[in-house]
Amino acid sequence: MALDILSGKLREPAECVISIGASKRELVDLYPFLMEVTADITRDRAATATLKFETRRDENGRWLVQDAGVLAPWEPIVIKAAFGSTTEEIMNGYIRDINAGYPGDPGGTTVTVKCQDASLKLDREHKRRTWGEDAPTSDRIIVSSILTDHGLVLDPGSGDGLSGLVIHQNGTDIRFLRNRAAANGFELIFGTGTVYFGPMRLDAEPQETIMVYAGPETSCYTFAVTDNGHKPDKVGFDMAATDGAGVISGVVGSDLPILGSDSADSSGRGLGDFTWKINRRGGADEAELRAMAQKLANEFSMKVTATGELDGALYGHVLRAGEPVRVDGVGERYGGIYYVDAVRHRFSPEGYRQRFTLLRNGYGDTSW
Repeated sequence: MALDILSGKLREPAECVISIGASKRELVDLYPFLMEVTADITRDRAATATLKFETRRDENGRWLVQDAGVLAPWEPIVIKAAFGSTTEEIMNGYIRDINAGYPGDPGGTTVTVKCQDASLKLDREHKRRTWGEDAPTSDRIIVSSILTDHGLVLDPGSGDGLSGLVIHQNGTDIRFLRNRAAANGFELIFGTGTVYFGPMRLDAEPQETIMVYAGPETSCYTFAVTDNGHKPDKVGFDMAATDGAGVISGVVGSDLPILGSDSADSSGRGLGDFTWKINRRGGADEAELRAMAQKLANEFSMKVTATGELDGALYGHVLRAGEPVRVDGVGERYGGIYYVDAVRHRFSPEGYRQRFTLLRNGYGDTSW
């Protein structure tokens, strides 16, 4: 059996299912020693997970966890949440490092396994090459080619990025891809089966609704909202023209769809423009600087931040970062669609919890 976290008649079955190795063999023999599993999934960093085991020696002096011959750096690992007969993936990647702690009391010996998503595989080799050397290329072609080299698939909904590129790579593939994402103002998310390279997906199909103060339908333990007005409505930039003739300037506002009936933008308050500027970053041309400014304008537009904790069993799904979700039960102003920024999954004998951070650029619920 997987780590069973049933506690209460209202809960549906919810388990942590872990598979190891190329054969994806389930970690059944080590489940009795598994104390806790946490996984941090965000839209702007690599997904990571930590598995903590207690361990002890058998009559032959072998440690039951670290000597089992199962856990080793670079072993593929898949972590899923099981809800009854269905499973949903939380993270797919590799074991990054293992720590075996031997305190004074042998009864307190533990093994901690740290994992990272498949982006870890792209950080093994420093490469120097020129993309578009034979003919100018695009970011989509570059990203797809790199992912294919590593056995990964570009999400078909990804953006095209910049085109007409002749660009030098001087670093590992993942560092280069993150630089290209930054140059386009894109997200780079290693998800379930595919890698997404593109703008924020606010118009995607919302996930299962988070229910707050909904009686027996409640799935959310806590929910809190911060409505931050001190974020600019627009982002500007200045750069010297490449021909040395003057300065190129620009100002951009958010180009995201509004999550709600009213924008959180502060224009119209009688206070004048709210614009911050960014400086040119080394080597960035006008197109890249404009994309960076657009990315910042979009991020700043998310003035409403919500945090909370889900009962994973009652919610019945894995909340995914980088996709929308609806919140119900917090009133007309703050109810509605949010964008999932980050989720921390935690499995323990006390239950399956999902701590989340949500973002929003509007007010009002238009999702019904």
